[in-house]
Amino acid sequence: MRSLSWAGVSTLAVLFAFSDAQAQTGFGTPASAADNPAPSEQVTVTGTARASPTRRPAGQTTYSADRDTFADTPAQSVAAMLATVPGVTVQAGNGPRDTVVSVRGSGARQSNGLKNIQVTEDGFPVTQPDGIARADLIDPHAYQGVDVFQGPASTLYGNYAINGAINFRTRDGAEIDGLELGSDFGSFGQFNQYMSLGAAGRAYDLSVFASDVRGDGFVPNASFNTSTENVRLRVTLGARDRLVFKFINNVTDTLLPLRLSLSQFRANPYQRGCADAAQAAPGCASITLFRNGRSGPTVAVSPLQAGLGRFDRRTIVGSRWEHDLDDRTTWRTQFTYDQRHVDQPTATTAFVGPFNSYNVQTDLTNRVDLGRRPLVSYVAASYDYLDLGYQVYNLTPQGGATRGALNATTYGHQSNAGLRWQEDWRFAPRWHAVVGLGGTYSEVGAFETVYGYTGSSVALRGVTANRFFFNLAPEAALVYAPSRDWTLHTRVGTAYATPSYSNFFVTPQGTYGNNTQLKSQTSVGIDLGLDWHPSPAITVQATGFYEFYRNELVSQSPGIDAPAGNYTFNAPASQHRGVELAARWKPVPAILPGASAILSYTYDNQIYTDYIETLSNSTIARSFSRDGKRIPGVTPHALDARLLYDQPDGPLEGFGGFVELSWQSSFFLDNANRVSAPGYALVNLELHYHPPARFGWVHRLQSWFEIQNLANRTYAAGATVISDSLLSGGEQAGAAALANKTGSIFAGSPRAFLGGVRVGF
Repeated sequence: MRSLSWAGVSTLAVLFAFSDAQAQTGFGTPASAADNPAPSEQVTVTGTARASPTRRPAGQTTYSADRDTFADTPAQSVAAMLATVPGVTVQAGNGPRDTVVSVRGSGARQSNGLKNIQVTEDGFPVTQPDGIARADLIDPHAYQGVDVFQGPASTLYGNYAINGAINFRTRDGAEIDGLELGSDFGSFGQFNQYMSLGAAGRAYDLSVFASDVRGDGFVPNASFNTSTENVRLRVTLGARDRLVFKFINNVTDTLLPLRLSLSQFRANPYQRGCADAAQAAPGCASITLFRNGRSGPTVAVSPLQAGLGRFDRRTIVGSRWEHDLDDRTTWRTQFTYDQRHVDQPTATTAFVGPFNSYNVQTDLTNRVDLGRRPLVSYVAASYDYLDLGYQVYNLTPQGGATRGALNATTYGHQSNAGLRWQEDWRFAPRWHAVVGLGGTYSEVGAFETVYGYTGSSVALRGVTANRFFFNLAPEAALVYAPSRDWTLHTRVGTAYATPSYSNFFVTPQGTYGNNTQLKSQTSVGIDLGLDWHPSPAITVQATGFYEFYRNELVSQSPGIDAPAGNYTFNAPASQHRGVELAARWKPVPAILPGASAILSYTYDNQIYTDYIETLSNSTIARSFSRDGKRIPGVTPHALDARLLYDQPDGPLEGFGGFVELSWQSSFFLDNANRVSAPGYALVNLELHYHPPARFGWVHRLQSWFEIQNLANRTYAAGATVISDSLLSGGEQAGAAALANKTGSIFAGSPRAFLGGVRVGF
């Protein structure tokens, strides 16, 4: 893992200097004075590899994971790519690859996708204008690495970069240099076939990836089939012009189990004996459906009986033109079309509809000398637009996710228009400073129709969301490199995230209705960090952060039978503070040059400082102060540690492996801090073999084997926040009652044996 300044833009374009026609470039990170480091400075990094100084945003806390940390594993999802990145935690979402990725707690309170961060791939946005990105697109076999830019970052990345940004980097065609075919296979019927094709010349670089992964799952109603295609082409048109083309297509077809209550998880985590709700074993999850799919009598059914699942398609097409106006000035323009079509019968209702988005970005970068010191200036502008229209149907108990009557419909749009400006000045040989300002004008215009049924009659109720938001995000950073071994940085960053259209139409009871009063959340964060690289054997990066939030958007589940899912509210004030640590160490390079250790640790303490929550029952309402309470869903402690060995020479050259400890502490599930999701510690073992070049064609055949969850621990791989409730006497429900709140926990995989082979031609 390494520190790297390659980021992606979200709603806005950002600048960065293009130094080589064959370099991997894209929108996201502005060019900085770090492109021309002083002889005495060396920018070091986090994790497993050194960073190129041309890709580090000055003062921004940046961690990266490169291919060597996940290539020799049956990497099943983005979780494998981010395991060694501090500040990042992952939880299970709605599907085999729908990983919920959290940066400093950003998405920890969500049940699916990547939220409160901006996500790009090769500089092209994969976060739509409503702030939603999903990890279904990501098959780790296609990627060279991933870079995580942490902390409030709306100055560069626009709306929804409340906790930072992530950029995924696909492999270069020159690095693939031919055809690679691979297969992964193992427990629970998993089988992944994939291929990578790469070619490069003086004026082009082409990489093509395709995969098909399927499996049965380790719980009932969890079988899946996901296909992915990913293409990137870079073309050099001349000395001053370059084009980049991008194509991603993903089809996710998966059945879905239900999230459990804490009590159900303790009694029956893998949902054995739950196929028939009428004869279910203890601890089984079920949903309640109208017998006629409309109103009146209801019946409880299992996920298998209902046919719960997802069939989603996502297609992204993008192009970028880069033109050097002169030796000091680069102009870039980029357009991206993104279509997301969903068919999601995930609980009591089926959510169906298309989401088409358009993103255009342009920027101008100029490099000059100010007082004989390099200054990089840029301006950037962008506009994105999401056209949405979806229907929500009640499910019937007939099976096969059969749709009944309409529950709600929503039609509308969401857009963001923004400007960016930044100055990056290396004002002394060991110092440089960054100042910047970004702003976004956001609009949501949508209309929801809610259907209510009584006998043979239907009542329609309309809810209108017509909201406008304008937010500004200044930032300032200072970097000091006293020697080649040390780099110190401090930064004050700001960010904002507006509510999305979906937040406006879900009530506290989890039904469709009016929630249009929501405000933008904003944050101000202070980072203080250091990079230390005293020798080739040691790399350390540490960062402390303190962030102040206003109107933080928090989501929670009212229960599994809530037709609209999670409800979102504003917490007036909250604080996030913590420490991130990454290190790599070669303990005895002279004796065991192939031995190394990687450590990644995160401490994240998030509390409400001003929030009064009102709870009610059928007869009474009461208010409770949550000041000083931990924000639920956030893991306070997370650690990943690996001991690695790769034999560099001799008869066993090419053999290697690692032992990994992954630990996450328990965290609260509710605002009152009455009940917690259990923590866990997992041990994984990986072995691989890369035959040396002296073996001729056999060198092209690589293999690996992994045992996940070696001790066969039962653990919660994902847990969403649940709502507190009021008992009949007016007191808050205790831990025993909250433990029966459904719609929260997915169990993690029991012990699994996985292997794989890859051959190159």
